[in-house]
Order: sequence, then structure tokens, then C-alpha cells
Amino acid sequence: MQNSIKAVSQHKASGAAEVSLGVDVGSVSINIVLVDQQNNVISSQYLRGNGQPLDSVKKGLANLNREFGDGIVIKGVGVTGSGRQLTGVLLGADIVKNEITAHAKAAVSIVPEARTIFEIGGQDSKIILLKEGMVVDFAMNTVCAAGTGSFLEHQAERLGVPIEEFGELALTASRNVRIAGRCTVFAESDMISKQQYGFSKPEIINGLCEALVRNYINNLGRGKKLEPPFVFQGGVAANKGIRHAFEKEVGYEVVIPEYYNVMGAIGAAILAKEHIAARGGKTNFRGFDGAADSFSPTSFNCESCDNYCEVIKVDLNNKTVAMWGDRCGKWTNSVV
Repeated sequence: MQNSIKAVSQHKASGAAEVSLGVDVGSVSINIVLVDQQNNVISSQYLRGNGQPLDSVKKGLANLNREFGDGIVIKGVGVTGSGRQLTGVLLGADIVKNEITAHAKAAVSIVPEARTIFEIGGQDSKIILLKEGMVVDFAMNTVCAAGTGSFLEHQAERLGVPIEEFGELALTASRNVRIAGRCTVFAESDMISKQQYGFSKPEIINGLCEALVRNYINNLGRGKKLEPPFVFQGGVAANKGIRHAFEKEVGYEVVIPEYYNVMGAIGAAILAKEHIAARGGKTNFRGFDGAADSFSPTSFNCESCDNYCEVIKVDLNNKTVAMWGDRCGKWTNSVV
């Protein structure tokens, strides 16, 4: 996965097309999409965060403005991901949702009958269970990096294999090799041992893919009834070895959507569109120029009670525009 901006435009808007903007601010990547009124993706961007997510969001907006200009009208803005709160303030988001809700919304818009979602990103992983399009259960793993995109990139680099070829290589293995996948340290140590025993790279990579999927199912899927149709999304869905291991584990085909790596942003955009339609109002979007403003985030600990909450405060032009982090809402609700 290269450290670059990838913008994909499906078609130029003819006239002033009405679109919704979705942004997913993760720990590794920033995903930005535009969807039309039929939920078709007309533009998609994957950008590296590089520790400065707001700068990447601004760059993505500049790309959209340069590509479409007056050819689009932003009718709604939705934001999700770990950095959703501050990004929501930056953009003037109409709706700010957690990743579970956004990923589920995107999945059912593409596979309406979906029951189980596997989502693996750069730094974390999730499993989402659906019934009639509604989330009924989920689990997240933000502690162990085993199986995430960053871990797979590290192993690909260590083996001298381009990450783009990692999954393909796994499918060429002629023998099964069992790799310990419960921890990144154990997995890497076991891979090194298997190399010393003379197993080939394809065999080791295939064993790693199967180990990581077993670990995922045993941890996130423990005690849960996993039912088809299965949908696999997130950046790791590009790895054919992981997909094959999932299909082997669950015994069913696993569907990978066309825009598997920006599904959170797609869900956020659709949620924003539905939110605006339901309330019959106008978007709060601050415009492409508004995103150039400089925000100043600070934090303090509230001493009003024993919770001692850390409160995040965001100022714009010496005016407080957003606060969050307090359990009781004292500070959050103080911003008009």
C-alpha cells in the first residue's frame, strides 16, 4: 500500500449534480467519497493520514473542488472514523456516526441481504452481525495488531514480497503450513522458524493468512452465530489469501464490494443523505473554502465531579465551536 493519494472519478458531473460527501478518518488512512442520489459512488479517494488527518482531509477536499468545481452541489456531509469529531467540526458535518453504523449502512446498500460483515483496516478489525439490515451485534479489536493491514505490510516487507502480490502468492502454496497467529510476536517468530525449516514463501504466507483468520474468528466471532451472506471490507479485503482463508473457515463465498476500502465513507455519505431528507433542511457544510480555516484544539480536565473527564475544546477565530469528552454533557451542550 503506497503512501500516496489515489483519486478515482467514475464520471464527471453534468450540470450541478446533487451529491453527498462522506469522510472516514481512520488511524492510518483518510477516505473521502461522493455519492449521488441513487447511492452510486462518483468519486473516491484514499489518502494516508501521516499523523496529520486534518491536512489530508483538506487535501482531499481540494482535489474534489479541482475535479468537479461548480459541477456538484453538496447536499449533505457525513463523517465517521476515530477522528470523526474534529473532522465533523472542520467540515460542518450534518451527521457524525461511529464506524459500526457507517460500515453496516454501506454493506446493506450493496448487499441488502448481508448478515455478517468482516472488516479489517490498517490498525483494527471489526465483525458486525446484521438482521434485516439492522446491526444486532458487533465486536471490535483495537488492541492486537495481528491480521491488520499494518502487520501484513510489515511481514510482506520482511519477506521481500510486494504487498500487492502477497495474497496472490498465498494461493500458489502446494503444502499447508500451520503458523501461530494469536499474537504478532508469536506469528513472526513462527514464520522465521518455518523459513529456517525450508518451507517456501508461498507456503508460509498461506499459513499466515489462515492463522490470522482463525485468530479473527476465535476472538471477534466467539460465541456469535456467523451466517451468510458474508461481506468482507476494509483495506485488507484486497488480500486474496485472506479472502480465501475466510471462505475456507466459514464454508461460504465471501463477497468483496467494489469499493471495499472506502466503505465507511460510503456509509457516512448515505447516512448524511438520509438525514437531510428526513429533516427536510439544508446542509451545514462549510464549503470548500471553509475547510481552509485553522482550528485550535485544546483539552482540560473537568473537576465538577469524580469522573474528572478530559474535555476537548476546539476554537475557531477565538470562538469555541465544539466541545466533547464529558460524560454528563455539561460542556458539550454549552456550545451553541
